[in-house]
Amino acid sequence: MALEQFSDVVQKCQAIHDDSYTTEDYDVFTIAGRACIEEGDSTQVLSIVVDEKNKDIVRCMGWNLLPPLVQVLLRKDDRSLPHCLAIFSHLLEVCSPKELLVGLLEQVEEAQPDVRAETLLLLLNPLQKVLLRLGRRKPSSLGMVLSTLLEQVAKLPVPHTKEQEEDDVFSLCRCCTHLMAFIRPFVQEARYNVLHSKSLSEGPDKGADETLDERDRVLSDKEDELRTELLKFCMKTLCQPLLEVHLKDPDTLPVSPLRDFATEILSSLSAIGESLPSLVFLPLLRRREVPGFLEEEVRYPKESLSSLAHLLFVHHLAVDAFPAVYSPVFTLRSNMEHINQLLSRTEESRIQKGLELYEKSLVRLEDGSLHVSLLEIKTFISVPRNLVKVMTLCPVQHLRTKGLKVLQLSIDKFDTEAKYNFLQSMLKISNHSGVEGYIIKNIKNQIDFSLKPGHGNPWFEGVHLLPLLRQVLVLPDGPETDLLQYLDRVMESLNLLRYLVIRDKVTENQTGIWTELYKIEDKFLKPLRVGVNMSRAHYEMELKNTMENKKSKVKEDSVLSVSVADDKLPNMTSESQIQALHSALHTFDMIESVLVRIEEIISVDNI
Repeated sequence: MALEQFSDVVQKCQAIHDDSYTTEDYDVFTIAGRACIEEGDSTQVLSIVVDEKNKDIVRCMGWNLLPPLVQVLLRKDDRSLPHCLAIFSHLLEVCSPKELLVGLLEQVEEAQPDVRAETLLLLLNPLQKVLLRLGRRKPSSLGMVLSTLLEQVAKLPVPHTKEQEEDDVFSLCRCCTHLMAFIRPFVQEARYNVLHSKSLSEGPDKGADETLDERDRVLSDKEDELRTELLKFCMKTLCQPLLEVHLKDPDTLPVSPLRDFATEILSSLSAIGESLPSLVFLPLLRRREVPGFLEEEVRYPKESLSSLAHLLFVHHLAVDAFPAVYSPVFTLRSNMEHINQLLSRTEESRIQKGLELYEKSLVRLEDGSLHVSLLEIKTFISVPRNLVKVMTLCPVQHLRTKGLKVLQLSIDKFDTEAKYNFLQSMLKISNHSGVEGYIIKNIKNQIDFSLKPGHGNPWFEGVHLLPLLRQVLVLPDGPETDLLQYLDRVMESLNLLRYLVIRDKVTENQTGIWTELYKIEDKFLKPLRVGVNMSRAHYEMELKNTMENKKSKVKEDSVLSVSVADDKLPNMTSESQIQALHSALHTFDMIESVLVRIEEIISVDNI
């Protein structure tokens, strides 16, 4: 029935001239033709489609047969495959390129998740052939195609292990490899246009541009539009998938399709006239006058440039295109913008790349080489602030550990005055006891280094040190400070004070600690003593109440709720509650033991 209808409508349309087919003709051709293919009558359809008498009909309507053809090609049905492949190839040759693009892109967009990668792999080459048929009209269509393709690539899972990439379990590697093969002829054309334009501008006739006729100007605009669409593609791929994947180095994975993909993206950028150094250092350069209709922020997305910097400085891709004339400090200054962009995100892949880029930018510097003036640059404060968020809020343990390592590396690279200002700033912005404790430990280490013979400096001794000590040796909320919450800060502050009164003799007073001691006693030691006593009394009372409840025949496995101050401890059994309360009391004993030791040293030296 369907074959008969298909034959009838084709025969009817043979008598129609000027392609003035009716809507009914289109509908019957489409419905009947698709049914024939689905029912296995592809041999008959092929004979009708390739018949020279039906060339005009197929040119106008043939693209409507794409959906069932694509499904047969995906299923690889042995019986129908040769004929359907022949029909498909013939349609690519004779149908209107614009209509073919619409039909093929519909198949890409509508692909089911289980055949998404296979659909991409099947249709990339046909899409390339159709685009090349468009000639000078292809740039805008190329942009639409690339956008659609990247949307589908972005939906594919990313391999995380070496084995997953080797086996290409998600087909992302094959898709990326074929995607570069797809884009290559367009990149080559854009490269030729760039070189041609450059040769004209450097030729003897400097006024050649002024004498271009209208046709030449249109061609020039089309060339720039092609370059713009390719630039948009490269920028998008730098974000997705390249910001998502973790590239393996050659020692770990000698053959890496994803690393090759990243390398070719960078090569494509260079080919279309983009300077990789200029892109990476864009944050430090003046706003660029760029041709085309895109504003700079859209043309060069910040996240894409951050990904580019990571590929260049961490993986050393396209290193031959990057001259080794930039100082490590200049490179760090530029990369701080990219690092800040990456660390401000919450995705694990972004955070990891931000930490890697920060570390690679720092290791090239000598210790103590960063001048204090750099701290006037906004990113030298915002990056540490984001680093604190990583160390305290990131749910991934190895990233928190990496963040702490990079923080210490950054401290080591500052000169003495910069270290002083940086540590002082970090105490203000960290708002986390653990981080504050770590900063105070660094202050102690800097003081210790300064007190060694031959290493004295004005920043961690005497007049300059005292404001920093006043910032450290204080309880955030006075006697009512939650000592358990601020334990790290309190213990490191006590350790610093104990070190000072032992290391710096009252007769020398290099740090000025003995001059400041009466203020420290009033603002830190006495309030701390009161706070320890108050906290111990409260927890002892809670412990007593909990133990009495247990003795009152409360079942062992019953759940209790204990309040400390205004906060309830998590629901737990009485045994667990008792254990937690004992642990808290042990903490207060530990604080008091250091406090008593400091008071003993002070009292002896004051005799």
